[in-house]
Amino acid sequence: MRILRIPPLGTRPGHRQLPDAGSPVSLSRRDCLALLAGSALLPSTASAQERFSLFVGSPQFTVDRMVKMAQLRDDDVVVDLGSGDGRIVLSALKANPKVRGWGVDINPTLVAEATANAKAQGLADRAEFFHRNVFDADISKVTVIMMWLFPELMRLLRPKLLAEARPGTRVVSNGFEMPGWEPDFTDTDGGRVLVWIVPARVQGFWNWELPVTGGAQRYEAMFEQRIQMAEGICRVGNRRGVFTEVRLRGEDLSFAMDITLDKVGLTRQEFSGKVRGDRIDGSVRVLFRDDPDLKAVTYPWQAERARTTAFFRPTGLDK
Repeated sequence: MRILRIPPLGTRPGHRQLPDAGSPVSLSRRDCLALLAGSALLPSTASAQERFSLFVGSPQFTVDRMVKMAQLRDDDVVVDLGSGDGRIVLSALKANPKVRGWGVDINPTLVAEATANAKAQGLADRAEFFHRNVFDADISKVTVIMMWLFPELMRLLRPKLLAEARPGTRVVSNGFEMPGWEPDFTDTDGGRVLVWIVPARVQGFWNWELPVTGGAQRYEAMFEQRIQMAEGICRVGNRRGVFTEVRLRGEDLSFAMDITLDKVGLTRQEFSGKVRGDRIDGSVRVLFRDDPDLKAVTYPWQAERARTTAFFRPTGLDK
C-alpha cells in the first residue's frame, strides 16, 4: 500500500526514504507530476513551500545513482537540501571515507532521526543535520548539493545556487529539472538523475595583453552570460573579433577567435583557463594563418576584469 504523509502547510518539501512497512514509498515521475498538478487546487495565496510539502520516499538504488553522478572526490562537502532521514548524505559518506556532509530539514523529528541514523552507522563524526529552512542553508563552502524538490521550489532556489555556491559545485537532482537551467549531465538508466555544474561569472569586461611575435597586443573583451551559456567579442587595436566554441563549465573557460593582428596577419587563437573571481589564469595557443613558416606558439594568459572597455572607442577609417 502506498502511503503519503502530508504535513501541515508550510512544513517542508519532499524528502527521500527507503520503503518499508508503514513508511513512505517511492513514487514514479508520473505520480509526482500528478501530485504537482493537484497542488493547483490549493489556495492561490499559499507560497511554493506551502504547496509542495509532501513527504515522498525514494528507493536506495536512486540514492546510489545520485551519489555516483556526483563523482565524489576526497574532501568533498555534501549537503542535502531537505535531508529527511539523512539517507543521501550518509550514502555519500559511505561511498568515500574522506567526504563530509550535512543536511537541513524543516521537520525536527526527521532531523533527530537523521542524527540517530548517523550515530548508528558510525558516521556521526562526519555528518550533521540541522533543523533549518533550505533557503537559510549556507551553501558557500559545499562542493556537492543534493536535492529532490518540485520544479517550482528548484526555480526559487536557482538564484541562491548561482549566487552563493562556489563555481564548480555539483548540483544533483532526483527526477525534476531546474526550470531555465539546462543540466550538464543526465542519467536516464532507471529514472532521471540530473547534474548541474555551478558556472563562474564571466559577464562583463575583461582586459589582457599578449606578446605575439614580440609585440605587445592589448585585448579588450566583453562577455555576455546566461547561466552556463556565454558568448563574447573582443577588440585588438582597431580590429574586432567574435569568440567561437565558447565553453564554460564551473571555473573552466575555453574559447577561440580568428583575428588579424597588426604586423602579424591572420591568426587563430585558442584560449583555455580557470576563472578565479576577477581574474582568469590559463594559456593561449596562437596559430599564424598568413605565414605557414611560423609554428604555433603557446603563451601564458592572464585576464583581469575591468570596469570599462575600449571596445566602443572610435575606430576611424584607417585600414
